Amino acid sequence: MARQFSVRRQTGFTAIAMMCFFALYLPIAVLVVYAFNAGTSLNTWEGFSLQWFVKAFENQQVIEASIRSLQIAVVAALVATAAATMAALATTRTEPYRGLTLKYAFINQPLMIPEIVTAVALLIFFSRIKVWTGYSGLGYLIAAHTAFCIPFAYLPIRARLENMDLTLERAAADLYATPWKTFRYVTLPLLWPGILAGLMLAFVISLDDVVITEFVKSAGQDTLPTYMLGQLRRAITPEMNAISTLFLLLSICIVTVFFFVNKKRI
Repeated sequence: MARQFSVRRQTGFTAIAMMCFFALYLPIAVLVVYAFNAGTSLNTWEGFSLQWFVKAFENQQVIEASIRSLQIAVVAALVATAAATMAALATTRTEPYRGLTLKYAFINQPLMIPEIVTAVALLIFFSRIKVWTGYSGLGYLIAAHTAFCIPFAYLPIRARLENMDLTLERAAADLYATPWKTFRYVTLPLLWPGILAGLMLAFVISLDDVVITEFVKSAGQDTLPTYMLGQLRRAITPEMNAISTLFLLLSICIVTVFFFVNKKRI
């Protein structure tokens, strides 16, 4: 009996996989190691120290930029996930009709358009609104991040809906449950892993965005990524390594929490 094809059994698969992981994670490992360097050099180890983490926590600009980044990312992720959930329900819990594929492509179009194009378009659009209204607050950044994050939240939610068994939803309808009660007590509990995945993906995408933020933000509205970019243009110190390490730690924590929550539900 012929064995089923598996890419893992192909010659050189393990070596190529290890090379890819090595190329991906070695630079990150070097960045983390030199965040604990006692000196100011980025290529010469001068001893172990936590001074760059202390300086990062004592830097008022870093604190303000971090708080601003978290505010924007939390609001944008929540709004984007809510919109993506409604869009996913509208495109999966319906009979196929002409134009459905077009709607699916329209929702995911921001993923195909270069981010710089989106950033320039938002800059022109919001600049006119700023002139008309005189408002220049964080609302523009939140709106821009929300619009950009919707496709990222939409994909895992739609994938979860497409893979869900409709038996329970149909049973609820047969028992005269209203569409809202069916969604609340049947669909939503089953959909939570997809919603959480979309929420965290949208949060991370918003948190580390540079291009759109750089074009849309007003004076004094630096997020942590744009602040780091500005500092890298002036002088590179291990303080940037320390901030990047904290960013990495936050991402690992988010993935870990999602893993255990999802595992518990399964």
